[in-house]
Amino acid sequence: MTTSIQKIPTWFWVISIVLLLWNLMGIGSFVFHSFVMKGEALAALPENERALYGEYPLWTHIAFGIATIGALLANILLLAKKKLAITLFVISLIAILIQMFHNLFLTSAAEVYGNATYVMPILVIIIAIFEVWFSKFAYQKTWIK
Repeated sequence: MTTSIQKIPTWFWVISIVLLLWNLMGIGSFVFHSFVMKGEALAALPENERALYGEYPLWTHIAFGIATIGALLANILLLAKKKLAITLFVISLIAILIQMFHNLFLTSAAEVYGNATYVMPILVIIIAIFEVWFSKFAYQKTWIK
């Protein structure tokens, strides 16, 4: 008796690599906003943007870190075909929702940047939801275990 091994389609790997690149950009954004944007860099911004940076307490940076580092680790686990990717993508999504709620509704970001304020957070949330769905789909297909 032979057992059939389902080959993982190439598009799974392509999507996983694109998501990896996206998550690496997220890490870059986290590092920039949490560690680089200090001192002289912050002083070079217009007054309203400097004030906006002051509206982000430490816990929002922690949520940002959990979201981005969690998604990157989840993505690595997805590429390693590990089911734990699902859990980390869910944790990342929760952290994103908390962070974006603060960003959109508890700061003056919309006053500073206008309607463009909503574009990136909505995109980030949509991609995070996709990552959760995609990892669950891969598990259902037995591409990850």
